[in-house]
Amino acid sequence: MAFSLSSLFNRKQAVIPVVRLSGAIGSGGGFRGGLSLAGVEAALGKAFGIKRAPAVALIINSPGGAAVQSHLIFERIRALAEEKKKKVIVAVEDVAASGGYMIAVAGDEIVVDGSSIVGSIGVLFAGFGFTRLMDKIGVERRIHTAGTSKSMLDPFSPEKPDDVERLKLLQADVHADFIELVRSRRPRLSHEPDLFTGAFWSGTRAVELGLADRVGDLRSVLREAYGEDVRLVPVSTQKRGLLRRLRLPGADGGTAGIVGEVVAAIEERSLWDRFGL
Repeated sequence: MAFSLSSLFNRKQAVIPVVRLSGAIGSGGGFRGGLSLAGVEAALGKAFGIKRAPAVALIINSPGGAAVQSHLIFERIRALAEEKKKKVIVAVEDVAASGGYMIAVAGDEIVVDGSSIVGSIGVLFAGFGFTRLMDKIGVERRIHTAGTSKSMLDPFSPEKPDDVERLKLLQADVHADFIELVRSRRPRLSHEPDLFTGAFWSGTRAVELGLADRVGDLRSVLREAYGEDVRLVPVSTQKRGLLRRLRLPGADGGTAGIVGEVVAAIEERSLWDRFGL
């Protein structure tokens, strides 16, 4: 995707800004990069702000993550597309699943590789329970709250059935919103019974189900739509300097920070592992 400033002044050549949205959503820190609205908003604004661009392309490679951040990114993309009157073309690389797929449906057209992993329209909560470890090493958990649900799902306390039931109700609400959003953006969905169960499919099958529009690659699709000499302009989402990128895990929070970094890394890794990536 070579780019020169002179190409911006070649009025006969179509210019398409390209923003790469890659990583687990709502995570970050250490050596890892995650997707959040705060992290991508400037890049999206810059891409949609290129006046002569008839469209904006998004490259998505995400196994999902935080539901709220996924929806905020989706909403920002759609708001900019409507404000600037630009088409949004989404290209899926390895995976657009769960929150990654929520972002993908912001596209007016979704292009996938035949082997891309697409879907997982569901809601997942995963955590750890350390009660046996606490007993084994002889550590006593002391927690004091005002409010009976304040320590809900505390990983150092035994799981309570009432807490699990409350979590399931919350997940049902989020799942219903996810389904409604997908239906509103993808009107040609099939009647596949597993469509909203959290199942996922290959890119080829996703096109058959109406989750995506075509199998192909971004450059070919853009050339077909805007001419052989279309210019793809990468717009980076990276704002952190070298020292920030090289920050050691846990540097901001001592031992607690290191533990948090390790747990976050395990959770992020598990998101990718679910899809064999």
